[in-house]
Amino acid sequence: MTDTLDLADCVNTHCPWSGDPVSADSLTIYRGKVVGFCNPGCRDKFEKAAAQFDAAMQGN
Repeated sequence: MTDTLDLADCVNTHCPWSGDPVSADSLTIYRGKVVGFCNPGCRDKFEKAAAQFDAAMQGN
């Protein structure tokens, strides 16, 4: 999935976890927007947390 994402489309310039600049290899889609992270570890941590939050909001 990250192969099709472009850093130019990213809604943020700094990682929400670390505050470091985002990296092109650490992008994801969240609620239809490209969100960037400083490394794949931060991206993966976000994806897991977001999935758990979304599931809790849906009562799953």
